[in-house]
Amino acid sequence: MELTPPGPRGIPPLFTRLVDDSALFPPGEATMPEALRAHFESKAGEHAGVLGVFLCQASRLPELITELIKLKPKEPLPLSLIIDTGLGGVPKAISIVESRSELLALRMVEMPAPSDVDEVWLERVSEFVPEDVVRVVEPRRGVGWLDGVRKVIEHGSWPKIRCGGLADANFPSVDEVADFLSVVSTFSGASFKATNSLHRAVRHVDGTSGFTHHGFLNLLVASGRCLSGGDVRAALEITDGAELAKEASALSEPAAKAVRALFASYAAASFDEPVDDLKDLGLL
Repeated sequence: MELTPPGPRGIPPLFTRLVDDSALFPPGEATMPEALRAHFESKAGEHAGVLGVFLCQASRLPELITELIKLKPKEPLPLSLIIDTGLGGVPKAISIVESRSELLALRMVEMPAPSDVDEVWLERVSEFVPEDVVRVVEPRRGVGWLDGVRKVIEHGSWPKIRCGGLADANFPSVDEVADFLSVVSTFSGASFKATNSLHRAVRHVDGTSGFTHHGFLNLLVASGRCLSGGDVRAALEITDGAELAKEASALSEPAAKAVRALFASYAAASFDEPVDDLKDLGLL
């Protein structure tokens, strides 16, 4: 299933459907009504082509459906279902979504993997999630992490990489991100998703926490270099937005589409921040 069709109003292929809406998740503090209202405003806005799916926890599906009934959307909301109820809760959650097809269009199901990415567990994921829905599985970083990433891909799912959080340990090193990209890119046709702390385009130090955040534009450029044999680690370390923007702009349309086939999307609690960064860098 293609998740990155050509965007409206001339959105460049490198940024089409790039930013999934995770306003319901930390550090976002939006209520369900606030998150949905902002999502539909963005969807109707000038840069709607950058916006991807709406993320919602399985445990909050009743709340989501209640609010959508009030809003009466013109078309079903493209949804990524975040499984916070355990693997056993997947069939019921999917059944609930499919029973409200006038309100919800299930595009993706995301879940954390157990500490040991077990083959039987991955097979159950494949059994539970319909074939036309993207399966996203997040192996935990640590010993054997990259083996888990390989297993996820081999079972037809997208691996997810968590790029930050509320503690320093949640931020993978440049080497870890580069190794992750190297593994995913060795599989023909494999895609990955990223999440957490990628709300800004360029690598930077957060003034409040002191944590060094990866930039989503760094990750896009690094993915391009990974595919072309360039220096991936150097791309992840760039803090000059103009330098990154120049390299991103120089990608041909086929190269940009190849980058996005690899780096499919990432989740951000704010849609305005990444769009503003891309505008400031002259990329939108």
